Formats: sequence, C-alpha cells, structure tokens
Amino acid sequence: MKKTTLIVCSLFLIATSMISCKKDYLCKCSKTYTSGTGGTNTSSYSQFTYRENRARAEDRCNENATTSSDLFGNYSINCQIQ
Repeated sequence: MKKTTLIVCSLFLIATSMISCKKDYLCKCSKTYTSGTGGTNTSSYSQFTYRENRARAEDRCNENATTSSDLFGNYSINCQIQ
C-alpha cells in the first residue's frame, strides 16, 4: 500500500511539474530615433499580447527588437514584457 501511494504521489508531482503556466503577457515596444547631433526621440511603437509561459513570452517579445534606418534617420526598436 505504501509503495502504491508513493508511486502515485511521484507520478502526480512529475505530471504537475511538466505543465507550464500560460497566461497573457503584454510586450510593449518603443522606437528611438537618433539624430546626427546625438539627440534622441523616443515614442511608443507597438504592443503585442502573448499567451505563453513567461520565458517564451520574453523570447518572442525580444525577437521584435531591431535597429535600422528610414527617411527620418537611424532608429532602434526596443521591446520588453510589462
């Protein structure tokens, strides 16, 4: 009886540890332009909602970060979980 109880409890703990906690995480991104004189201008850029565990949501959010340039100059997009 003790062995059966021990096995059942062990299997329950293993099963619950394998389940990840998914919830909604908000990823907010901002766009920062850098001028040739060293000035910066930062504005809200976009936001995404990910229904994942925290680690996966952070990875997906960080994938949105980039640097580039357009007609207004060089910019960087930085994103983070709120």
